[in-house]
Amino acid sequence: MWTAENRARYDRSQLRYPSDLTDEEWSLIQPLIPAARRGGNKRTVDIREVMNGLMYVLGTGCQWRAIPKDLPPRSTVNYYFCRWQHDGTLDRLHHALYVLCREQADREASPTAAIIDSQSVKSAEKGGGASIRPVLTPARGSRARSGMSSSIRRAC
Repeated sequence: MWTAENRARYDRSQLRYPSDLTDEEWSLIQPLIPAARRGGNKRTVDIREVMNGLMYVLGTGCQWRAIPKDLPPRSTVNYYFCRWQHDGTLDRLHHALYVLCREQADREASPTAAIIDSQSVKSAEKGGGASIRPVLTPARGSRARSGMSSSIRRAC
């Protein structure tokens, strides 16, 4: 339910874009982002701005070319997206935030029960695992079947 304190907590009107990270959100994920690689030039890009760019693309579903000019260049945001996806940083971020959300809701860190509906049972009886498409298989046909837009799938 929306209370006065909840409404103030989720107010994003002071941010440049609604997808930008607040200071509190950034403090949660900053320790999970890997440091710059050793050797070579110093990192010149602001990683928080890269994360804001990534959140903008994921939140709006826009094309990489449509990233606003006040965020880092699309090539930089795309480079970090691909790098973090490859080295598992995005998975670690997701897991840490998932656990935190469950703990804030006074639940155990991992679910202990599952609900199986009649549709799941019917599909399992017909062909087992082979009849269920793996989650990571790219969607055939329309974008509506896919969990992520085609521009993000093609990004890496």
